[in-house]
Amino acid sequence: MNTIKMRLSCMMFLQFFIWGGWFVTLGTFLGQNLQANGGQIGMAFSTQSWGAIIAPFFIGLIADRYFNAERLLGILHLCGAILMFLMYQATDFSTFYPLVLGYMLAYMPTLALVNAVSFRQLSSPAAEFGQIRVWGTLGWIIAGLVISYIFSWDAQAAIATGALKNTFLMCAMVSLLLGVYSFTLPATPPAGKQAGQRLADILGLDALKLLKDRNFAIFFISSILICIPLAFYYQNANPFLTNIGVENATGKMTLGQVSEVLFMLLLPLFLNRFGIKLTLLLGMAAWVLRYVLFAYGDADNGIWLLILGIALHGICYDFFFVSGQIYTNSKAGAAIQNAAQGLITLATYGIGMLIGFSVAGMITENYTTAAGIAWQPIWLFPAGFAAVVLVLFALTFKTEKQR
Repeated sequence: MNTIKMRLSCMMFLQFFIWGGWFVTLGTFLGQNLQANGGQIGMAFSTQSWGAIIAPFFIGLIADRYFNAERLLGILHLCGAILMFLMYQATDFSTFYPLVLGYMLAYMPTLALVNAVSFRQLSSPAAEFGQIRVWGTLGWIIAGLVISYIFSWDAQAAIATGALKNTFLMCAMVSLLLGVYSFTLPATPPAGKQAGQRLADILGLDALKLLKDRNFAIFFISSILICIPLAFYYQNANPFLTNIGVENATGKMTLGQVSEVLFMLLLPLFLNRFGIKLTLLLGMAAWVLRYVLFAYGDADNGIWLLILGIALHGICYDFFFVSGQIYTNSKAGAAIQNAAQGLITLATYGIGMLIGFSVAGMITENYTTAAGIAWQPIWLFPAGFAAVVLVLFALTFKTEKQR
């Protein structure tokens, strides 16, 4: 690996170490340490969606036109370090919420910026980007292992003493490191204003024309709908595993990212052998199965059901979301490929997840009483919802050949 690739890999590792270092345990921290209810936890997780919705406008109107990507990346992570440190000091939800909202508004645009820096520095992005991006997944994995197996912040006794707040301090320090490190990255100047460029071009609104294609419109709507059950996993998986007594829950959840890497390698084989429709259906079916396993698993004899449910993450994510990105790329012409990817990201991490976190918060709060949390019906709801989306997609989406 040459020097440029090593520097970009380090950037990607730190970028996703930060995200995985606090976001996975956020629900557990809010419920156990800030006494937040289901609706408030849903609000906190929804900040990711608000960041995803605003990020394309921020990148299109500002970053792509006026600032070097690596400098803006550094500024945003330095701001993030300050906000993360203030989150570490927060003692109630009313103080914590505006901080996490501000942090996500700063962090979500950096996901596009690290990609922009990488693409501009690689001689063959299509062939080389995967080698860089995998270090991001490794960063997420290492963050979870550090929390569970080095510091044990997610152990039952440690949670009771408020140890999970240390995840914010750790991520503040790493964010500070990445902020400073970003200024040492190779210069990535903005593309600049293009003559005759319309606001619609900048914001990628031309990609909306893809919705005239019936199959793509069905896929687009299904992507929004399937993100509603997806939100249940991000919001509730760690609190659920911790609540029922699974030891080192955060570390065990990294099995999902390991699975993600493995199934990423298998994805081209499935697409070539079975086509886009069946691959997408397999991804949806995995969500149904995962939630059923969570509904009936436990920390004792049923622990294998929970481990299997976590391990299904590779199929859940790769077979629907990654294959969906590939499908979107095949439907869009060269002129609107970037805009099309932005559109599907807006639909999933923006609109779909925003609705999903709200629904997950309400459902969780509804099944939470003084006696405890009734996890089985909480997990059966997204299982049933995903099953309905699967059936509707199977009946309405027509088989088509990949281009």
